[in-house]
Amino acid sequence: MGKFVVKTTATGIKFDLKAGNGEVIATSEVYSSKEACLKGINSVKKNAPEAAVENQTVEGYPSEKHPKFEVYHDKSGQFRFRLKATNGQIIATSEAYKALAGCMNGIESVKKNAPDAPVTE
Repeated sequence: MGKFVVKTTATGIKFDLKAGNGEVIATSEVYSSKEACLKGINSVKKNAPEAAVENQTVEGYPSEKHPKFEVYHDKSGQFRFRLKATNGQIIATSEAYKALAGCMNGIESVKKNAPDAPVTE
């Protein structure tokens, strides 16, 4: 089972969503308070299961409504995803993947793990 890990950084507080094997499957922005970070976690828990996938790496991709996972190429040409809430704000981002299949597996892992994941510090 996955878990959210809340961490203090030099500039604030953030979370990582880790899969059962300990791999980080999504991470947050840096928040200014723990309360804001916990709200971000709750937003991921709420939005991830119902979010559509918008694959921006294919030409003429259909635009999806929020909440959604956006799949895109980063500057190095690798695949990444970001989860956007119903208000369009980015609430979680992925690591880089060499293959689209790995990125899609990451999205499925977030959808599966986020709703019931406990929060640890």
